Parts: sequence; structure tokens; C-alpha cells
Amino acid sequence: MRGSKPAQPGHEDAAAPTAALASTIAGFLAVSSVHLTAQLVGPRWAADLTQVLLMPLLAAALLWATVAPRGRLVLLMLVGLGFSWLGDSVPRLLEGDTGFLAMLGGFLIAQVLYAVAFWPFRRRSLLRRPAVALLYLAVAAAIVALCAPGAGALLPAVVVYAVAIALMAVLATGLGVVAGIGAAVFVLSDALIALNAFGVLTLPGHGFWVMLTYLGAQTMLVRAVHREASSGGCGGLSACGRPRDPRGPARVRGAWPPSRRGPAPPRRR
Repeated sequence: MRGSKPAQPGHEDAAAPTAALASTIAGFLAVSSVHLTAQLVGPRWAADLTQVLLMPLLAAALLWATVAPRGRLVLLMLVGLGFSWLGDSVPRLLEGDTGFLAMLGGFLIAQVLYAVAFWPFRRRSLLRRPAVALLYLAVAAAIVALCAPGAGALLPAVVVYAVAIALMAVLATGLGVVAGIGAAVFVLSDALIALNAFGVLTLPGHGFWVMLTYLGAQTMLVRAVHREASSGGCGGLSACGRPRDPRGPARVRGAWPPSRRGPAPPRRR
């Protein structure tokens, strides 16, 4: 048409990932809402079905929000979300202590991956303030002490997990306030699971609170990772692993807006 502006090269290519990102985030929020509602009022099958969709949707959002080649921070976060999904899903196929250990194993690997991902930010984290960092270890020790009488043979595994998540939470503070809060909420979510599983504390609507804190924690961590990757962070490394590009920060597809599991003990549902 006369007078119309020609399409700018690349606009169509940029629009597709942006639309996919928006759709993925909308899907994650919708599935999260259905899941949390099902945790409160049922049906149980809806909570179970939606739970296994949550982490894949969150990982897909991070994928759509970034571009290849993705740096170590984003890649480790994605793999950690994958093991979180295994921790959410595999225990459903198992019973008793075996199911609990499967959940613990999946999330233990996730916490280790997150800690490794956040390690380059340690000079910005609470590791520089040992007195404050020790508070995280003290909280983890207190939770373990409360759970110890009911943990039995599972106690060593609980101790290892508590140390891992405390370290992850301290290192996460190096990515800023959002990641620091997200990691602290993750500790709270896992504490609720452990306290319920070992007969210490069960809240009204316990599964709802476990899942609400879990989803909030993972979302905040993903948001912080996306923001750090988009700014070319990691202490002089662009996108966490490549030399910083003098032309500017690492490219991202779009702004990811700030936006687990509930027990039928000992599982996260």
C-alpha cells in the first residue's frame, strides 16, 4: 500500500519469541493458580496433574527470555529446574521412605546446581559477612534438631540437604535482593515439608503453604537469574561464562516480569 512503511528486518523474528514468552508466563500463572486452588479445595488429581507441569513451564519461560548461546548461570538454573521437576514427580511412583529419599535426592542435586551457578557471585554475597551467613546455618541446624526425633535412619540425608540448601541460600544473596528472598523462601518451603513429614508441625492447608512458598521461591530465583544474565553479570563475565562483550550486555528476548508441591507426607504435592 502506498505510504505504508516497509516491515523492518527481524521484527517478525523478534515478535515470535516475545509472544511465546508471554504465553508461557501466562500458562505458568494459570497452572499455578489452578494448582494452589486444588491444594485448598481439591480435587487431589488436579493438584497432582498441575504440579508436574509447573517447573517445565518455568524453565520454558527462562528459555524464551534468553537467547543462545546461554551462559553457565542460565544453563545451571535450567538443569536445576529439571531436577526440581524430578523431585516433584518421581516420588509419586514410590512409597514411604523410598519416595521421600527420591524427592530429597532430586532437590539436593538442584540445590547443588544452584549453589554452583551462584558461586561466581560469592564476593557480593553474605559469605563476606560470616556472622550473618552463620544465621542460615543456625536456622538449618534448628530445623534438623526439630526433625531428628522422627527422622530415624533418614537423619543423615536430612543433614546433608540442610547444609546444601543453607549454602545455596547464602550464595543466592550475591544476585541481589530478589534472589536472596527467593532462596530464603525456598528454605521455608522445605522446612515446612520436613516439619510435616517428621510429625513436628502441620498447618491448616499445609500443602497450599508449601506450594505457595515453593512457587514463589523458584520464580524469584529465575527472575534474578534472568536479570543477571541480561546485564552481563558474573563478575566480569558476560552471561556468566563468556568474556564480556565491549558492545554491551548479553542479549535477552524480553523482560521477564516479577511475578511447590504440597505434602501428602512425606512427598511434595
